[in-house]
Amino acid sequence: MEKLSLQSTGNRANAAKPSLAGSNSAGKKPAKKSGKKIFVWTLVILLVLALAGGGVYAYKKYSDVKKENDRLAANPQEAVKKEQENLIAAVGALTELPQGETPTVATVSDASKLSSQAFFANAQNGDKVLIYSQAKKAFLYRPSTNKVINIAPVNIGNSENKDTSQ
Repeated sequence: MEKLSLQSTGNRANAAKPSLAGSNSAGKKPAKKSGKKIFVWTLVILLVLALAGGGVYAYKKYSDVKKENDRLAANPQEAVKKEQENLIAAVGALTELPQGETPTVATVSDASKLSSQAFFANAQNGDKVLIYSQAKKAFLYRPSTNKVINIAPVNIGNSENKDTSQ
C-alpha cells in the first residue's frame, strides 16, 4: 500500500494572515508597555541624577572638612583657640558669662577625685570648667548634654590676711 499525502489546496495567503478580531487588543498592549517603559526609564534617570548630586554634595562637604582639618593640624594653637571660642559660645547661650575676660578652661578627667568638693559633686569625666578669675566665677558645663551643671564663686589663692594687731 502506498501512502498518500494530502495537502490543502486552499489559499496560503489567507492562512498566514492573523485574524482581525484579536488585533485591536494586541495593538493596545504595546502602547501600555511603552508607557510603562518610559516611566521606568524616567525613574531610573532621576535616581541616577539624585545619586550623582548626592555624591557631589558629600564630596564637597568631605573636602571642606579635610581642608579645615589640615589647616587646624598645621596650627594647633588656632585649633585650641577655636575650640575655646566654641565652648564659650555654647555656655554663653545657656547662661550669662562675665564680659571682657577670657576664661581659663579645664576638662574634668577623673571625677571621682573631685567628688569630695561641693562644686564637682555632680561632675562627670569630660565636663568642662570655665574659670573667670577677675569675675571670681566658675562654670561647670557638660558638653554631652549641653547643660550648665553648676555655677559657683571662685576664691583664688589671693586671700588677704588682715592684721588684727595694733
